[in-house]
Amino acid sequence: MNIEKIGEVECNGQLLAVRDALDVLNGKWKLPIIIALAHGKYRFKELHTLLGITPKMLSKELKDLEMHQLVKRSVYDSIPVSVSYSLTPYADSLRSVINSLHDWGKEHRKKVMTKENQ
Repeated sequence: MNIEKIGEVECNGQLLAVRDALDVLNGKWKLPIIIALAHGKYRFKELHTLLGITPKMLSKELKDLEMHQLVKRSVYDSIPVSVSYSLTPYADSLRSVINSLHDWGKEHRKKVMTKENQ
């Protein structure tokens, strides 16, 4: 295998992994939901109010996050039935990713706002 082919395989492997990660976290709401749940359990209505997301979209995003084993849905046998959402231990693997995005976003904001102000 020549050097060009090895580079192409490595690039494709890297792109595939990044694409997989973006597929899980894509959209406007998944990261805000994960960040909110990092601060504790929330009921559906509390998340809806906190994030300003429509109930239909919140339901869809929570189901996607559950499917990817990042969010746990707990149903309590009460009257009326109570449901809360929390992060799974697996979601903790996103902590460094979210922290890196936070740091990069702060620096990017400074850079862009500084350029605009010049």
